[in-house]
Amino acid sequence: MDLKIHGKRAIVCAASKGIGRACATALAHEGVELVINARNPETLAATAAQIAAEAGVRVATVAGDIADPATREALLAACPAPDILVNNNGGPPPGRFQDWDHAAWLGALESNMLAPLAMIRAVVDGMIERRFGRIVNITSAMVKAPQAPMGLSCGARSGLTSACKALSQQVAWANVTINNLLPERIDTDRQVQIAHLTAAVKGITVDEAYEEMKRHIPAHRLGRPEEMGEACAFLCGAGAGYITGQNLQLDGGAYPGLV
Repeated sequence: MDLKIHGKRAIVCAASKGIGRACATALAHEGVELVINARNPETLAATAAQIAAEAGVRVATVAGDIADPATREALLAACPAPDILVNNNGGPPPGRFQDWDHAAWLGALESNMLAPLAMIRAVVDGMIERRFGRIVNITSAMVKAPQAPMGLSCGARSGLTSACKALSQQVAWANVTINNLLPERIDTDRQVQIAHLTAAVKGITVDEAYEEMKRHIPAHRLGRPEEMGEACAFLCGAGAGYITGQNLQLDGGAYPGLV
């Protein structure tokens, strides 16, 4: 399927591995030129080289955390007029509500709400002027089905979701869309960390922790990062202009609700 975005320009945040890398790769295979970002310069450079070699597109890099204003400025300098923005960042660690102090909440908000909103604010007017824009936020299934250990993530990402829903209604007339992808149990480093934490808490092996995860997923498996990437690319396609303000869950059917 030709998504008709060949030659477009995209910023993809936190894209050196996992879900972010999968999104960048899928866009590159549609002919999109990329500026990708991550905190580890070596991993980022290796990812960029591999994507460029495989897809034959230009891939530039900016190392750093998007919670840092300097990193955001560098991204926008490298791609001042993006057609596509994919917001992504590592989530805060799980824990107990009683242990999260003011600094913990501020850190979660900076990384998972305020930084993505700052990126959107910087690019949305240009998208409106060009009458094309696709913004995709990688959030979490916890936005719709909060769980206590993930409270920092739930709070920050729910705030991002709400703000973007409101904005999506203001910019849709200009063919600018804003949507969210809500992953759950995608086979990335994040799930490795959760599997080890579950094993330690419950006194079981890591393999048993993985099997326990799978039992709660109707698909009976973890999601693949490439599935996230393909969904992201579709939402960025020229033909997806009538889809905006939506939360697309990629969870193997785990969410029990209707909406």
